[in-house]
Amino acid sequence: MEELKKVLASLLSEKLYQIIISNPRQKAGAFKIKVRPVMVKEQVVFQQTVYEGTKVFHDNLDRQTKDGRVVHARYDKFRQINRYLEFVEDVLPVFEKEESIHIIDFGCGKSYLTFALYYYLHELKKREVTITGLDLKEDVIDHCNALAGKYGYDKLCFLKGDIAKFEGTEKVDMVVTLHACDTATDYALKKAIDWDARVIFSVPCCQHEVNKQIENELFSPVFKYGLIRERLSALLTDAVRANLLEEWGYDTQILEFIDMEHTPKNILIRAVKNKECGKTGIQEVTDFFHVNTTLQKLLNEKE
Repeated sequence: MEELKKVLASLLSEKLYQIIISNPRQKAGAFKIKVRPVMVKEQVVFQQTVYEGTKVFHDNLDRQTKDGRVVHARYDKFRQINRYLEFVEDVLPVFEKEESIHIIDFGCGKSYLTFALYYYLHELKKREVTITGLDLKEDVIDHCNALAGKYGYDKLCFLKGDIAKFEGTEKVDMVVTLHACDTATDYALKKAIDWDARVIFSVPCCQHEVNKQIENELFSPVFKYGLIRERLSALLTDAVRANLLEEWGYDTQILEFIDMEHTPKNILIRAVKNKECGKTGIQEVTDFFHVNTTLQKLLNEKE
C-alpha cells in the first residue's frame, strides 16, 4: 500500500487527466475510485469520487498531501498510459473472454506501455495473454526481461531484433507499434497484415519518406514552406497507411493520442479486422502527389 501511495503522489498535478482505481481484491467497501483535477475558487484541487455499493461520494483533496508531494515529471507518461489503455479496452470485445491473446510490441523501447498492457490485461482483466516486445537495443531488452522476471510476468518476454526481419511466430492476434521510426512502422503494419492480426495499434514517428518524394505543381506554393511540407507529408503518410489497412480488410480509425515525452507526435492508427476488402482511392491520391510509400511497395509485392 505504501508503494501505491508513492506512485499516486508522484502522478498528482494540475495537468492530470484522470486516475481510475478499480477491481479491488476485497469485495467489501469501495469498488471504484476516480481522481481528477478541478478548479475551486481559482485553485486546483483533486476531486475524489468513491463508488461504494449503490452510493457515490465526492470529496476534494488539497494538492499538497501528507503522503507525498505533487510533481510534474511523470504526468505525461501517466496520461499517455491511461489513454492507451482506454483504446485497448474499446477493442477487447473482439476477443473471446476465454481465448489466449498473443501480442507483439514492435519497437517497444523501455516498455512502459508494454508492462502497463500486460498488467491491465492479465492482472486486472484476468485475460490469458502472451506479449513479446521487440527492440534493437540489447541493454534495454536485458533490462526489460529482468523486470518481467522480478514481477513474475512469465508470459511477457523481450527479444532483440529488427522489425522487418522478425520471423519468430506464425500467429499474432494484436500488433502494437508505438513510435517505430519512419518506415519501420510500414514493416510492422505489413507483418500485422501477413499474420491477419485482428487488432493493430500504431503511433507513427519520424516520417521522412514522403517528405522527400512529394511533388505537385499545383501545390508548389504550399510545399515551398519547409514546415508546411513536413507536416502535410506526415499527415499524408498516415492517411495512406490507414487507407491501405482498409483495403486489406480492417476497420480503421485515426485517433488523437496523448503526446509521448519529448515528441509532438500524437496520431494513433487503430485497426480492427472485419474481412471486407475494397479499393479506397488512395492510389490516385499518391499518384497525384508522385508518392510511393514503403507500405505500398510491400503490399504490392504481397499481391
